[in-house]
Amino acid sequence: MQSKILFITPPFTQLNTAYPAPAYLKGFLEDHDIAVHTCDLSIELFTEIFTGDFLRAMFQEAQALKHFDYPEVRKMKAKYIQCVDVVIPFLQKQDLETAHKILAPNFLPLGHRLSKVNTTIKWDAGEIGIIDKAKHYGTLFIEEIGDFMQANVDEFFAFTKYAEQIATSASSFNEIDEFLSFQPTIIEEKMLDILIEKIKREQPLLVCFTIPFPGNLFAALRCAQFTKQFFPEIKIAFGGGYCNTELRSLTDPRIFEFVDFISLDDGEGPLLKMVQYLEGKVSENDLERTYVLENDAVVYMNKIPNTIYHHRNLPAPDYSGLPFDKYVSFLDVVNPMHRMWTDARWNKMTISHGCYWKQCSFCDVSLDYIGNYQNTTAEDLVNKIEKIVKDTGITGFHFVDEAAPPKMLRALANALIERNVKITWWTNIRFEKTFSFELCELMAQSGCIAVTGGLEVASDRLLAKMKKGVDIAQVTRVTHNFSENNIMVHAYLMYGFPTQTEQETIDSLDVVKQLFERNCIQSAYWHQFTTTVHSPIGKNPQDFGITITGPVFEGFAQNDLYHEDPQGADHPKYTKGLNLALHNYLNGTGFDKEIQHWFDFPVPATSQPAGMIDGFLLEALGSRL
Repeated sequence: MQSKILFITPPFTQLNTAYPAPAYLKGFLEDHDIAVHTCDLSIELFTEIFTGDFLRAMFQEAQALKHFDYPEVRKMKAKYIQCVDVVIPFLQKQDLETAHKILAPNFLPLGHRLSKVNTTIKWDAGEIGIIDKAKHYGTLFIEEIGDFMQANVDEFFAFTKYAEQIATSASSFNEIDEFLSFQPTIIEEKMLDILIEKIKREQPLLVCFTIPFPGNLFAALRCAQFTKQFFPEIKIAFGGGYCNTELRSLTDPRIFEFVDFISLDDGEGPLLKMVQYLEGKVSENDLERTYVLENDAVVYMNKIPNTIYHHRNLPAPDYSGLPFDKYVSFLDVVNPMHRMWTDARWNKMTISHGCYWKQCSFCDVSLDYIGNYQNTTAEDLVNKIEKIVKDTGITGFHFVDEAAPPKMLRALANALIERNVKITWWTNIRFEKTFSFELCELMAQSGCIAVTGGLEVASDRLLAKMKKGVDIAQVTRVTHNFSENNIMVHAYLMYGFPTQTEQETIDSLDVVKQLFERNCIQSAYWHQFTTTVHSPIGKNPQDFGITITGPVFEGFAQNDLYHEDPQGADHPKYTKGLNLALHNYLNGTGFDKEIQHWFDFPVPATSQPAGMIDGFLLEALGSRL
C-alpha cells in the first residue's frame, strides 16, 4: 500500500489564502508515489470557532472563568451569536444581497470597533462599493469577537498567529514546556477535535507540520502532543521557516517528547528520506538535514552529499483538496495596496529560489532560503501557472520571492502575453535600475498590479552600510515607473539600524512623506530593526558599531539578538510617531503637517530639501526625453 503523509498548516496563518509550503511538497511527493493529504488547520479552526454554536459556548466559558473584559460585547452576546452565521458566509462569498443585510440599520451590534467606524471613507459607486463597505463592517464585527476571545477565554488568540509571544526569541524551551502542561483552552479543544477527526480519516504514516512563523509553533506542538497521546504509532515531523531560522542550534531534547523529526531548509529531500526510513528502505544514517533523538540527545542526521532537487526540476505546487470555499476576505484597512494581504484569493508561488542579490547586511544571507539562488524558465513557470489555475479556479497569483529577478519578470511577462494566459499578479522586488518604464509597462500588460520592496531607510549613508545596492534617487525613479503604469508600490521601512541617528530617522520620514505625495508609493510599513544571528551584522557586530548583549542561548531557539548601539538614537521612542504619520499618509492626509506634529517630544527639523523627490523625478524625465 502507498505510504500516506498528512500535511498540516497549524493555526494561524493568512485566512484569505492557503500557505504554499504543503502544496509545493505535495506536488513533489506525489510525483514520488507518496500519497499526501493537506489540512489547512488554520482556516478549518477559524470557521469552526466563528459560528453561533461556538460563540454560545465561548460566552459560557468566559462566565465560568469569571473574566469580564469587553462588557459591551457580553451585553449584546445574543446579537453576536445571531449575526456571525451571516457575516462569515458573506466574507467567504461576498454577495450583494447579504451586503445590504449587513449594512441595514440595527443589524450588526455596535461594539467597541463598529461604534467608532470611520464614516468618512469614500466607497466606490455601485455594487463594488456596497460589498466593500459590508466587508469592512463585517471585518470589524469579527475583530470585536476576536478581542473578546483573546481577553476572556484564550490569551494566545490572534487572527494570523497563536501564542506568538512565547515562541518569539524562545532561547529556552522552559516556558513553552510549561504551557504545554496546562489544560487546553476552549479554542485548542476545538482545534484538537478537528485534528483527531482528520487523522482517523486519513490514517497517515507520518504527520508533518509546517511552521512558517513563531505564531504557528505552539499550536503545532499542542497538536503533536495530542497526536502522540491518541495515536502513538504515528510519527511526527516539523519543518518550515521557523525551524530553518530559529532551531539550527537545537540541543534541548524535550521537544522530542512531541516530535520525531525536525528538518531544516528545503523539505523535499528530507521528507523523501524520512518516508523511505519509515518504510524500512534506508537506515537512520541516510536521513538528510534532520534532527532526531538518540540516547536522549539531539542528533543532526545529514548524509553527505545531500540529494538536491533543483527549483527548475520541481513540479507545480498542488493545491487540490484544500477548502477554497472556506477562506475569508477581510477588509480592515481600506488602502488598496495594504488590503491585498487579507483580501481576495491568491495562489502563492515562487519564481526563483533564494535571492539573486544576497548581500544585505541585515538579512539571513547565510541560510539556504536566501543564499541558495536557483532559477527556472518562463515556459516552466507559465506551465505551472496554468496547472494551478486549473486546480484552484483562482487566477490571482502572489509570487512570494525574496526578490523576483527583473530578467525573469521580463521573460514571464512576455510568456504570459504570448500564450494569452490571463492572470492578476504581484510580487516582491528590489528597487533596482533595471525596472525601466518599458519593463514596468510590460509587467502591467501581463497582469501585474502591485510590487513590494525594501526601501528600508531613506538615507544614502545607511543604504550603503546595508549593502542595499540602491540609493534614494534610484528608488524614486523605479517606484515612479511602476506607479505611472498603475502598478501599486508598497515599501518596507526600517528604523533603528546600527548607528542611525535621530536626524536620519526624521529625514527618512520626510522622504517617505514626499514619496507618498508624489504617488511614487501607495503603501508602506515600519519595522524596528532587530539583529539576527544569521546575518552579517549578527556575525560581525563590531563592524557595525554595536555590541551583542543577549539573549543567553539555552538549547532551543536562536535567532533574534539584543544589542547596544552607542552611536544611535533611542529608537523605540519613535515608534508611535512614525506609525501615526504613516497611517495618515496611507490615507492621503497629513501632508501639510510639520514632522514635529507626529511626535510628543521635540525632534529636529528635516535636513532634506522640500523638493528633493521632485528633483529626482525631473532628472528621470530629462533622461527619458
